[in-house]
Amino acid sequence: MFQSSVFDYVNVLDRAADASWMRNEAIGNNLSNVDTPGYKRQDVAFEDVLKNALGRSTYRSMDAKVSDVNLKRLVGQVYTDHAGYSYRVDGNNVDPDTEGVMLAENQLKYQGLITSISQEFTNLQTVMK
Repeated sequence: MFQSSVFDYVNVLDRAADASWMRNEAIGNNLSNVDTPGYKRQDVAFEDVLKNALGRSTYRSMDAKVSDVNLKRLVGQVYTDHAGYSYRVDGNNVDPDTEGVMLAENQLKYQGLITSISQEFTNLQTVMK
């Protein structure tokens, strides 16, 4: 069978977009539970997972790092922020203003990832012409 690394970047970008989508859902859930006593905010851990997957070797090219990524392990993990500062008496640690900023940041990140995926396919179309 013919092995190709043409879709390596697309696959990694796809996983990053999935994690960004998961974070969007977690932020929405946080905002929905802003008045729930004892609720602890949730977030998605992905950036550190990606950093570890790409490795810390400075002597390898990005192409080599991306081609070696194990996609099965490149998944965002939802976690509950128990350590987050809670300024409220009811124990809820969701700050609507902070969540709104994080939502805007995440939406920009998601749009950038989708644009990057689209550009990768545009590059492939250009090469095939």
